Amino acid sequence: MDRRVGLGTILVQWGRIGCIGFGGPPTHILLLRKLCVLERGWLSAEEFEDGIAATNLLPGPASTQLAIFCAWRLRGVPGALLGAVGFICPGLAAILALAALFLSGHPPLWLTGAAAGAGAAVSAVAVHAALGLVPASWRRARHRVRWIVYAALGALATILIGPWVVLVLAGCGLVEVTWRLNTVRAVALPLLGGVAGGLPWVALKVGALSYGGGFVIIPLMQADAVDHYHWMTGAQFLNAVALGQITPGPVVQTVAVVGYAAGGLAGGLLAALLAFTPSLLFVMVGGPRFDRLRASATVQSFLDGAGPAAIGAIAGSAVPLGLTLHHPWQAIVLALAAAWLLLLRRGVVPALLGSAALGVTAALAGLVVG
Repeated sequence: MDRRVGLGTILVQWGRIGCIGFGGPPTHILLLRKLCVLERGWLSAEEFEDGIAATNLLPGPASTQLAIFCAWRLRGVPGALLGAVGFICPGLAAILALAALFLSGHPPLWLTGAAAGAGAAVSAVAVHAALGLVPASWRRARHRVRWIVYAALGALATILIGPWVVLVLAGCGLVEVTWRLNTVRAVALPLLGGVAGGLPWVALKVGALSYGGGFVIIPLMQADAVDHYHWMTGAQFLNAVALGQITPGPVVQTVAVVGYAAGGLAGGLLAALLAFTPSLLFVMVGGPRFDRLRASATVQSFLDGAGPAAIGAIAGSAVPLGLTLHHPWQAIVLALAAAWLLLLRRGVVPALLGSAALGVTAALAGLVVG
């Protein structure tokens, strides 16, 4: 495991990826593979692919876990810690600075317009993210009727019961395990029963109980942040999701904006710490056991149920997100973003930046109230 790569090198290189990693998990995987496999030869192609497979079995942000895993393979626990700091902190600093601007009491009118424009596109981004996850999940499905049922349950749970969607995700996983084994067997899940509510619970369930990629944070956070605790308005939550997409690093950093809305800078830092700590622990504690994890029929069965439900939850989040739009022109922006992403199959970051530009135009035309 210890390849004697300098800890300073890990901090610098992972920090570089954290600064330039726009575009979400595909970009992160590409940059990590280029660094660790192609340029430096620190990991073999097989080791890297095994890391992707193993981290995709874990709840939480997979690309963040892959970054931590690669650093752990090079220098053990110290490498994992520095890799996590380098990968996460640049984007976290950027998103907290932007949160301070977007959530200030009297942001400039052009900034309000940019936020309204980018936020209008988020529903299309959610559908785009869900559709991107479908092919791989559909191919691995052993029973496609159950896959459809799980996906439908996830979507309905997001629309109808908001903050309790995590129970549906876990429940679908347990149903699939029971179905496969024809008996009730204990499955190891993060136990957070002692946490009754508030920011720690919201951040922890994002980091420890999210299956299906970073975008599943939307159904896990929206109802709590907007409807239950009233930390932010629906429009501000749309802004938070957009900020998570246009800043470098993991999309899960959106939770820091929610934390900022709940408790200022301290709340943003606390939310980020709680959301990313499970990923760090999963890799450091579970790294030596990843081979057994991948070979576990129980784990595979659980993910065969929870994964489709998570995809459905992501797609379903487009409904409550869309219902938070207030201006008629935002519907036009949403339609344009949907065409860009779903018909032309172009990138998410340009879609959000273009939508923000349209929002600025609308603000200058007097269509946005400051």
